[in-house]
Amino acid sequence: MELATGSSPKTDLAATLHRLRSTLARLKAELELAEADGTTPPIDRLLADLDEAFALLGTAEGASQAVGRVLVVDDDGRLAEITARGLRRMGFDADSSSQVRELRESELLVFDLGLFPRLDAAAKKLVHAAKPIVVTGATDAAGRALAASLDASDYLVKPVELEELAAAIKRRMADASADR
Repeated sequence: MELATGSSPKTDLAATLHRLRSTLARLKAELELAEADGTTPPIDRLLADLDEAFALLGTAEGASQAVGRVLVVDDDGRLAEITARGLRRMGFDADSSSQVRELRESELLVFDLGLFPRLDAAAKKLVHAAKPIVVTGATDAAGRALAASLDASDYLVKPVELEELAAAIKRRMADASADR
């Protein structure tokens, strides 16, 4: 069962949970009515309601996991972990590292631009392919040019507010969804 509303994952999750609650309420009412009447509950309808409830539960689980995967890469490993932890508190599936790695499916890269000159060719290729959200302490024209050459979706200057980073991630996710 798929709820394709074209809205945000949070809205899709709320709609799915509403339908799940209605399905379970219907199932409960059927059982209570049969018990009150002393009749056999309509097994076929109850089984159909259970099938629908499990399908909706699967959809809800999928929608809740569609919040967004993020890899935060910073030369300061502690800052990367603090940032990832803050993003997790905001509902993102965030991981941290001080090194670039292959991204998981649908994972976005938040990348400290200061690391780029130290990367090997393969890692530079990964960063470029990711079209990262750049965070940097560099505010000079060369830094902005480097970010532009990486097709960075955003250029954020440290210290970055988590809400600002979350907004950039959501924009990037929306752009990625539109590209599909």
